[in-house]
Amino acid sequence: MLRTEDRPAQHPQIVGQAIEVHRWVRQARAAGKTIGLVPTMGALHAGHLSLVAASCQQCDATIVTIFVNPTQFIGGEDFEAYPRNVPQDLKLLGQHEVDLVFIPTQDEMYPAGSSTLVLPPDVAQPLEGLCRPNHFHGVATIVLKLFHMIPADVAYFGQKDYQQTLVVRQMVADLRISMRIAVCPTVRESDGLALSSRNAYLNEHQREQALALSHSLQVASQLVQTGERESASIISKMRQVFADAGVAKIDYIALVDPDTLAEVRQVNAPTLATVAAHVGDARLIDNQLLEP
Repeated sequence: MLRTEDRPAQHPQIVGQAIEVHRWVRQARAAGKTIGLVPTMGALHAGHLSLVAASCQQCDATIVTIFVNPTQFIGGEDFEAYPRNVPQDLKLLGQHEVDLVFIPTQDEMYPAGSSTLVLPPDVAQPLEGLCRPNHFHGVATIVLKLFHMIPADVAYFGQKDYQQTLVVRQMVADLRISMRIAVCPTVRESDGLALSSRNAYLNEHQREQALALSHSLQVASQLVQTGERESASIISKMRQVFADAGVAKIDYIALVDPDTLAEVRQVNAPTLATVAAHVGDARLIDNQLLEP
């Protein structure tokens, strides 16, 4: 069997206008095909490609979108610096059975005069919502736009952006959108670092420091497995991992209910350990489900 990287490129069709992608979806539906959607901001890595592979395996047709969405970046963030490499993205997608790539312009997604933003559900308020005000307004808005333009059967998201998956699932349920949301496991480097497009900002020393995120989650898991239940004690030991790595700017270290993201005082049921920290110019997030 050929490895993915050895397969000849498939050259998926590329479109940039909503009317084109909508027409394509209509024709695929008429042919009886099921459609998978993988929304991305480009700068693709193996994490994104795991979503693409899941869609290709589970659906008859796969559409990938590439759009760096300006409304989900808050003031002072890295919208202009966010890595963009569409030729490389297309080369990677060509190694999978992707049928269509939608690469709209900013004017296509936000025409002149656009002023509507989606108010995200309550689960958007803690954690990322506190650190990045209005971030999820932008996420919910662009995702809803894409879902209207591309009425797929299944949309694929990664667990690394755990809170985002809860926001999208709640929005889909609340607005009665007939689309299934599939969440795929976080893909990691061999040393545990969660793959992220923002890892490109890290130099060698900073990359070592960034391991504090996954290491702190491993510490939390080990503590729970050996009987520790007090959240305060677990968080204290997680915080020490960051201190030992020289990571000083921490947005949050939290143990929360995996459905509501409410903080828990004791880990007596499945609990999400979630962290966000700044390493160099990169703001990184990670999470892990703890099973007592």
